[in-house]
Amino acid sequence: MTPAATPLVAMPAYDRARLTPGIVHIGLGNFHRAHMAVYLDDLMAMGLAQDWAIIGAGVRAGDARMRDALMAQDCLSTVIELDPQGRSARRVGAMTDFLPVEADNAALIAAMADRAIRIVSLTVTEGGYFIDAKTGAFDPQHPEIVADAADPKATAFGAIIAALRRRKAAGIPAFTVMSCDNLPGNGEVTRNAVVGLARLSDPSFADWIADNVAFPNGMVDRITPATGPRERDMAASFGLTDPVPVTCEPFRQWVLEDHFPMGRPPLEKVGVTLTDHVHAYEAMKIRILNGGHAVIAYPGGLLDVEFVHEAMAHPLICAFLDKIETREIIPTVAPVPQTDLGQYYDVIRARFSNPEVADTVRRLCLDGSNRQPKFIVPAIRDNLARGSVPDGLTLLSALWCRYCHGTTDSGAVIAPNDPNWDRLTVLAAAAKADPARWLSMEEVYGDLARHPAFAARFAHHLRDIWTRGTAEVLTGYIAT
Repeated sequence: MTPAATPLVAMPAYDRARLTPGIVHIGLGNFHRAHMAVYLDDLMAMGLAQDWAIIGAGVRAGDARMRDALMAQDCLSTVIELDPQGRSARRVGAMTDFLPVEADNAALIAAMADRAIRIVSLTVTEGGYFIDAKTGAFDPQHPEIVADAADPKATAFGAIIAALRRRKAAGIPAFTVMSCDNLPGNGEVTRNAVVGLARLSDPSFADWIADNVAFPNGMVDRITPATGPRERDMAASFGLTDPVPVTCEPFRQWVLEDHFPMGRPPLEKVGVTLTDHVHAYEAMKIRILNGGHAVIAYPGGLLDVEFVHEAMAHPLICAFLDKIETREIIPTVAPVPQTDLGQYYDVIRARFSNPEVADTVRRLCLDGSNRQPKFIVPAIRDNLARGSVPDGLTLLSALWCRYCHGTTDSGAVIAPNDPNWDRLTVLAAAAKADPARWLSMEEVYGDLARHPAFAARFAHHLRDIWTRGTAEVLTGYIAT
């Protein structure tokens, strides 16, 4: 590890030896290190939050590799901001330790039981919350939950339960559990997982958790690519030999409910929005950003476009996005406090266009069977409820169907890109002759197959794509 001799790298502007821990964070992936850790690093540089240092933790075997890498560099993370005007690098020092990764989570449970810890935060990905895909509720039948039910401690939520039990026995107030994962109602989802797991073995303690533990909702946002050779080369360009650098866009946002009975860092001083209206911000992001990603994904994939910024530079794809956002998505978004939705979209557009991020179209196309019912179908329903068939979003659904046939317009084979890919390709092939087959996926479309005007328009668009190709169909849509 090259020391702080390189002037291009900003080092922590505070004495890390004076920090004391106040947070245990489970899941030290790239997003946490580019988001929450950066906010705390900024606070500490202001001379604040010195008693809110992070202790890192993990509950997966793979987390041990991250621990080895970070402990070897004194828990410093390299964060490189990918600004089109020029890259910048900093070493983030808000984390001071990383607990051993153990099957029984003994060190993690002991750390969370310590009175000094007032917040336990998580980034364990959406799949880490054991959500039933069909119901959207906590899944007590998930194999990992079944295995952890009798004596919870092996999962992240089991370890939280075990630590809360120790604190209760010692007369120590409960810590706040703060999810930093990118899923709607993340606090409520986390509460459901913790209380749901506890209820399997001790219903009365589950009730105690529900009554005494705070689970604030939060909305988080920052594009953070996966780390590979490109990112390690970037770190090397700053004179750093770091096996786990993080790259990210300049933009970041954190909207959070102010519900922290044991206290919190003064996050509002570094740009965090504290509000009771987190759900309004979530809805805005899901519709405009996540929905926007879906809008450019499938035409980009069918036209063999590799990168998101290249899709934004493609006149047809960019115009397709602009028309759908302004006519069919933004009008369905409820007002958001202190936010101009048009200006928010302008920021989203600039973020998508950032060539430094090098986000891939294939990544945006991933997992459409899970993303479409969350990011696109609700906007379709809102438009239909207003008496209008959303032509652009309906066309987008047809483009997704065409993509799942497994070839681009040029004939290139699309590698499997969805957990349900085999089923999707069968349905997409059948839909070429009978478009209703695609809309029969009730877990995606619900009852929309029985909406005559929507189903007819979908069938028209799908047949049109097969007949004329993506580019000509987009041209026609944009011209109308």
